[in-house]
Amino acid sequence: MLDISNGKIVRVVALAREYGSDGVAVRNYISGLNADEQASLVAVMWVGRDSYEAEDIEDAKRTALAEATAPTEDYLGGEPQLADLLEGGMEALGLNVADEEDHLRG
Repeated sequence: MLDISNGKIVRVVALAREYGSDGVAVRNYISGLNADEQASLVAVMWVGRDSYEAEDIEDAKRTALAEATAPTEDYLGGEPQLADLLEGGMEALGLNVADEEDHLRG
């Protein structure tokens, strides 16, 4: 189970698409998340990158918390495909990206 709402992940996706993954808006939003939310966001990106399988999301979250050596906004901001990887991770986890995007626009 993720410690971040689907809406917050989709917000990062939208910001990364609009401003680039290293944009100030993306970095500020990610830095405003708590540590558990940030770890979940990293874990979803790792699933999207195929570093972890969807069923290993709990291990990915634990690893993200344990191995965080740089601010999460710096780590994720350095991933040029952040939006695509987060979307891929959400889809792999069975989360409906389109519904969340529609809600975000509404």
